[in-house]
Amino acid sequence: MDTVFNAIYTSWNQIVYAISSMRFPYDFIDILVISYIIYKAIGFLRETRAGQLVKGIIILLLIYMVADWFNLVSIQWLFSKLANSVLIVVCVIFQPELRRSLERVGRTKFGKSQNFGEDTDSLSRCIDDVSKAVAQMQKEKTGALIVFERTTQLGEIINTGTIIDAASSVSMINNIFFPKSPLHDGALIVRDGKLYAAGCILPLTQREDISSKLGTRHRAAIGMTENSDAIVLVVSEETGTISIASNGQMVRDFNAVSAGAELRNQMIDNNVSGENSFVAALKTLNPFKFKLKKGAEDDDKTDE
Repeated sequence: MDTVFNAIYTSWNQIVYAISSMRFPYDFIDILVISYIIYKAIGFLRETRAGQLVKGIIILLLIYMVADWFNLVSIQWLFSKLANSVLIVVCVIFQPELRRSLERVGRTKFGKSQNFGEDTDSLSRCIDDVSKAVAQMQKEKTGALIVFERTTQLGEIINTGTIIDAASSVSMINNIFFPKSPLHDGALIVRDGKLYAAGCILPLTQREDISSKLGTRHRAAIGMTENSDAIVLVVSEETGTISIASNGQMVRDFNAVSAGAELRNQMIDNNVSGENSFVAALKTLNPFKFKLKKGAEDDDKTDE
C-alpha cells in the first residue's frame, strides 16, 4: 500500500514541478500546438486508409517485440534491415494521404485576393444563372457537375477539359450538359464568375465509408472537395436530386432556389463578412466523423 501512495505522491510532485516551471505563454503555446497536431493526426488516420496501414504497422511492431523477447535472431535481423529504410517506406505508402494533407495545410485566403466589386457581381450573376439552369436540369433529370473554384487553383483539373472562358448564361450551361453535347460527361469549372472550362475530369474520392449506391458524379464531387476548397454542385441523372459538396462532405435534396442560396452563402456572404480565416478553419474541424446528409442512399450506382 505504501508503494502505491509513494507512486502517487511522486507523480503529483512531478506534475506540480512541471506546472510551476512552465514559461508562460511559450510552453502553453507549445502544448496547444502539439495537441492540435495530435488531434489532426487522429482525424487524418480516421478519415483515410492510413488508419488500416497504421494497424498493420502496430502488428509488425508487436511481432518485433515478441521476437526480441524470445531472441528470434532471423526476425530481428529482418526488422533491423527494414528499420533503416522505414522513413522511405512510410512516405511511399502514405503518399496520397500526405499530399492531400499538405495541400490542406497550404490552403489560405492570402494566396488569392478577392475584389468585392465587379468580381462579386459577376459571381452573383453566375450563381443566379446556375440556379435557373439546374432548375430545368432537375425537371428533365439531366446530369450535371459544376465546380466553383475558390482559393485553390484548379489548373491540373482544367487541363483535362476544354477551355471555353465564356460569360455565364442559362442557355450556355444547359447546352454544355445537354446529353448529346461532347462536353456533358465532364465537369464545368466556374472561375471568377465565368464558365472557364468544361468536360473536365475530377478525382474520385477514395473513402471506403461512402454508400455504394452513390454514383460517379457524387464521388467525383466529394473527391474534388477533399483535394481543394472548391464547392461542387451535382444534379443526379437518375433522380434529378441537387446536391452540394464542400470540405469532403455532401448535403443533398436542394431545390434550385435553396441551392443558389447555399452557393451564395458559402462563396459571397462568408467572404464579405470578413471572418478571420483561422476562425473559419476551426469551425470546419470535424475529423472524427463523415456522413452524407439528407438521404445519401437515394442514388443508384449507374448515376454517371
